[in-house]
Amino acid sequence: MLPDTTPTRPRLDRALDGLAVTFRGMTAHPGEVQCECHWGSPEELALLKAPGVPLAPDLLRRTWDAPDWDDHGAVLRRILPQFARALVRGEVEPMFGMYEVGRSFARGNWQRWPAQQSAAVREFLHAWWAQNLLDPAPAVPAHELLSLCAEAAGTAVPWLTVWESVDDEVSDRHLREAAAAWEYGLLGDQLPWDAWNDEDESGLRGELSTWLVRHAPTRLRTRDGCGTLLHRIRLIGLSGPDRWEDPHWPGHQY
Repeated sequence: MLPDTTPTRPRLDRALDGLAVTFRGMTAHPGEVQCECHWGSPEELALLKAPGVPLAPDLLRRTWDAPDWDDHGAVLRRILPQFARALVRGEVEPMFGMYEVGRSFARGNWQRWPAQQSAAVREFLHAWWAQNLLDPAPAVPAHELLSLCAEAAGTAVPWLTVWESVDDEVSDRHLREAAAAWEYGLLGDQLPWDAWNDEDESGLRGELSTWLVRHAPTRLRTRDGCGTLLHRIRLIGLSGPDRWEDPHWPGHQY
């Protein structure tokens, strides 16, 4: 997939508007239920069954985060216009990491929605990612957004392909921060955010490791202060004793 070269902020604004149009009037299923003790009141649940009513930030958080909706897809469609704008503004703060948001998208099976709906979500994620890579101070760090997009799509490849094509100082700085955040987990043959299950971890971890080893050294070699990080990226490409007996092994404990 070739990267879209549309200027990133206007593209993101159009994608957000597209979500608003596509999902206008959506509601949770009329028979949807939720636990009063662990989620919220009947009055709050009724708001999800009414179209277009803005949700308070705490209600929005409880709604996207809940793992046990009977029809998670319908609930996600109900909140998406408001949820997406809150995400872009950096107003969504998961307990552990943005990968939790990606898993909420995955639970909604958005890629199986009708073509217009799935296309609107896909364009939003890609437009946000493209804008994020060129933003010197994004509301959501690039490595956190990458985990969201990878979990939402079930693969990191499309997002890494775009990152590979954006070769400038800002995206390289994001890459350095990402590699520093990921190296501990990847050196322990672990996904650098909490794994959902072994199959997901193995696939995403392999994609990240392979890409990082192949592409990060060229990008970071000319950046100051990356010597130690470059050794750790190199070690990710090794296995067994070749990795942990290397003189540059950092002594991580797992």
